[in-house]
Amino acid sequence: MARTARISIFCPDRTGLVAAITGRLFDLGANLADTTFAVLGKGAEFAAVCDFPDSVELAAVEADLRGLPDLAQAEVTVRGFPLDPVHDESGHITHQIVVSGADRPGLLARLCETLVGFRANIVRLNSERIPGAGGGRYVVHIAVSIPAAGAVACLATLSNTAQGLQLACHWEKV
Repeated sequence: MARTARISIFCPDRTGLVAAITGRLFDLGANLADTTFAVLGKGAEFAAVCDFPDSVELAAVEADLRGLPDLAQAEVTVRGFPLDPVHDESGHITHQIVVSGADRPGLLARLCETLVGFRANIVRLNSERIPGAGGGRYVVHIAVSIPAAGAVACLATLSNTAQGLQLACHWEKV
């Protein structure tokens, strides 16, 4: 039997961070499932759902991770995961979308609202503000699950919304 946990770590970004975390989790008997890592400004966020042998105490895992030199300034939480660790069909990525252009308030909200109207589920989202002249650029990468029946209309509407915001929009089916 296994114990499912959610691990969340936020700390300053540095090279080798993911290797240090995942290596230690392996040493502790973890079997990683859905896992994400993102650089957020000068910080970094690691999140994972994983299984541990029943003999492993989650409080001990948290304490062990806090003891890693790479996590000296980290916020670390390890908690039981009360939900099913296997996502349903809406968690499977059907399309990868990239939208880019001038940064402006509300850009991400408008794009996401468009997806909701087609029952599209955002599985992963990454956005980055790239400083530069005239306010810089904003690049959004969205991994989304779009129901097949509405995919063409959803992507056309999203492209039109992006164009209305003077943004470029590219997508590909996965």
